[in-house]
Amino acid sequence: MSGGERLGEQGGRRGVLVGRLGEHDQGAPAAPSSIKDITPAWCTRALAPLIGPARVVSCTACPIGTGQVADTYRLHLVYDRPGAGPPSCVAKVPSGDRSSRVAAAVTRSYEIESGFYRDLAPTLPVSLPACHHSAFDAATGAYAVLLEDLAPARPVDQLVGCDADQLAGAVVELARLHGAHWADPGVAGLPWMPHTDRAGATGMAGLATASCRRFLRRYGDRLDPDVAELAERFPPDVAGYLLHRPGPRTVVHGDFRADNLMVRDGRITVVDWQTVAHEPGVTDLAYLLGGSVRSELRRELEDDMVRLYAEVLRGSGIAVTDGACWTDYRRYALGGLLMAIVASALVVRTERGDGMFAAMANRHGRHALDLDARALLPARL
Repeated sequence: MSGGERLGEQGGRRGVLVGRLGEHDQGAPAAPSSIKDITPAWCTRALAPLIGPARVVSCTACPIGTGQVADTYRLHLVYDRPGAGPPSCVAKVPSGDRSSRVAAAVTRSYEIESGFYRDLAPTLPVSLPACHHSAFDAATGAYAVLLEDLAPARPVDQLVGCDADQLAGAVVELARLHGAHWADPGVAGLPWMPHTDRAGATGMAGLATASCRRFLRRYGDRLDPDVAELAERFPPDVAGYLLHRPGPRTVVHGDFRADNLMVRDGRITVVDWQTVAHEPGVTDLAYLLGGSVRSELRRELEDDMVRLYAEVLRGSGIAVTDGACWTDYRRYALGGLLMAIVASALVVRTERGDGMFAAMANRHGRHALDLDARALLPARL
């Protein structure tokens, strides 16, 4: 969970001149370990398919966003040939915070995002930032993705939540994402693609149990009492919840929420692909509606949104029914609460992050309670 990378947000803190051509040019790694490795020479190599023989002669990096797993910078670029390439790009590199880098290694976030942009992004009929370069070094954990700058697009605010139009646009993008590789056996074979097995489910259950204590100490006074009770009761059911997932698998985003949605030219553009996995598609839908919409609006719109999701899938030639989608939508309503419990313990703590995790937990918990999602849990392992 990045906490929202805000790729299109303008401004940012004071820029740092990373370098001019001729400085630190020798031995720059293909996958940078920090922003210090993003030199003009590195940018020239990364952008070579786009800029041809031109060179980047200076690069100024401005930190942007509130990412909690990777650091995100806007790069202002100057070329030896004016107009040879984009005046700015967005670079995601390993976090400067050690605990966040450890979390990224545990969740394989850097490997997954690099693999997604390299192998899957070109195959998807989804609005997402163009990727100019993707690199990951398994030995060191170094990584970078160099992305299209979406400015002046603006992110949807997680704490405010989506409005009805934004939500409908997001559901359409989600169904397009899932429809592209619905029940595609080739996806499961990608070496970086996560999937849940018994060992992973058991490990996640243990992590949820350990994290829940810290979660309730940190946020308990911000949670509705029945949501806090649900959070406390859920960890023993986590392994069964993760393993009992009937139906076809597809490529899921894994963190499809308001902070990772940008509004550009009237269309939703989806960012932050560090949590991609091979899972049932409706897990993303339940997570979106459960956490990125105020509960009152979610209750008003969720029937229509589930039908819209199924309709777009059917338009892609996928045989799904509204009823089956609704059952799975109920089944997976607990996923957002699990994410809030576990992710809040893994990433560096920030004031905005605290507000976001508390709001997410309350919304997701209320969602699961409204839909009686516990009734669809399998017997405990």
